[in-house]
Amino acid sequence: MTRWRIGAALLTAAAALLATGSQAIADVDTHGAAWPHPVTIAKTPPMGWSSWSSLHGNISESIIEAQAKVLHDQLKDHGYQYVNIDAGWTAGVDQYGRSTWDTTKFPNGIAAVAKYVHGLGLKFGIYMVPGIPKAAVDANSPIKGTPYHVKDVIDPTQPGNTAADSSGKLDFTKPGAAAYVQSQADLLASWGVDYIKMDFVGPGGGRVATDNRTDMQVWRKSLDNTRRPIHLELSNSLSFDNAAVWQKYSNGWRIEGDIECYSHCVGLTNWAVRASLRWDDAPKWVPFAGPGHWNDLDSLEIGNGATDGLSADEKQSVMTLWAIESSPLLLGTDLTKLVPEDVKMITNDEVIAVDQAGHPAHPVSQASKQQVWVSDNHNGSYTVALFNLGDAPATVTANWTDLAPHRSIGFIRDLWAHKNLGLARDHLSATLAPHASRLLTVWL
Repeated sequence: MTRWRIGAALLTAAAALLATGSQAIADVDTHGAAWPHPVTIAKTPPMGWSSWSSLHGNISESIIEAQAKVLHDQLKDHGYQYVNIDAGWTAGVDQYGRSTWDTTKFPNGIAAVAKYVHGLGLKFGIYMVPGIPKAAVDANSPIKGTPYHVKDVIDPTQPGNTAADSSGKLDFTKPGAAAYVQSQADLLASWGVDYIKMDFVGPGGGRVATDNRTDMQVWRKSLDNTRRPIHLELSNSLSFDNAAVWQKYSNGWRIEGDIECYSHCVGLTNWAVRASLRWDDAPKWVPFAGPGHWNDLDSLEIGNGATDGLSADEKQSVMTLWAIESSPLLLGTDLTKLVPEDVKMITNDEVIAVDQAGHPAHPVSQASKQQVWVSDNHNGSYTVALFNLGDAPATVTANWTDLAPHRSIGFIRDLWAHKNLGLARDHLSATLAPHASRLLTVWL
């Protein structure tokens, strides 16, 4: 039997062991409390689409459903499943001070959109921020199921989140504060929400300083109380000092600021001032990623050709990094304007499999712009990414001794090219264009 066939057999056996073990994981929630029905949240990094990058607040019922239809028709079979509404869906609050939808944009309500998405066999996500909306504070809304009102449960000296949006800060030492979060969680669950992006979580990366660690603990408990498996993703630029907190109470967290350029450059994003920052910041977060909780590098801006703001080489390098870091693969592009060459990239099942395997990579060294990143697949193989992050062509070399000491022969498969490269002694070198990459599986 060839080394490659041996490796494939080992992969199959490992998958069988993983499937056997997954039932034990599924019998409890991510924090150890038994569920009435077996549920696992974020066993693998989520995949799907988010509205913000390409649409911003220009969203509506028909627009979201059109995106969902494309996701179903072209991407679902490759693992993409979440359809996530970002900011721009709200318009005031209901009688209990809870965020509600803009009836002009969503005439049939958010639950109707969720039902449409679910009917396609997909999952539905929505956008929230911590605290109590200003409209509820101004109205001093009653808190459902309690004798309390909003002004009974807030700390008026603190902002509710880091967005500077005048939200009220929940004071969880006061009776009724946790009940407010529970009422909001119950409402979202009743709509059919499967995923929440919780933006402007402190203390890192906000416009004003506040600390929402306790908020996230209460939100996690409230979501679990609904007994609906709702993924909780935190944004943005989460504080590394509190990484263990985010790991315990959420299913993912943004390690950086926004990938989008906004008015700073042409296109959705940019290599120099946005995308390339992730190579610097990802390594320290690696120990905190794993089943149930993942490091989030932000939206994947691939799909719309030149308007994405990245060259073809840069797009491949971005997706390579996202995959080897087991980041969520949430497309930020307009799915109704996909171009074939980008579709080929985002549906490369071998690259997607690296992401979904959940083995975040680390760089061998970051002393230069020519870098090798490695993850151990725990089956005799290693995922190896070669990056030329510099602005001129350069050679990048992966040495087998950096992967496994005392090993000299490696069998190599190129995952982007879907091609076996055969055996190589001691190392593999590749000359790469600026910002280009290779992604390999190496059996040693």
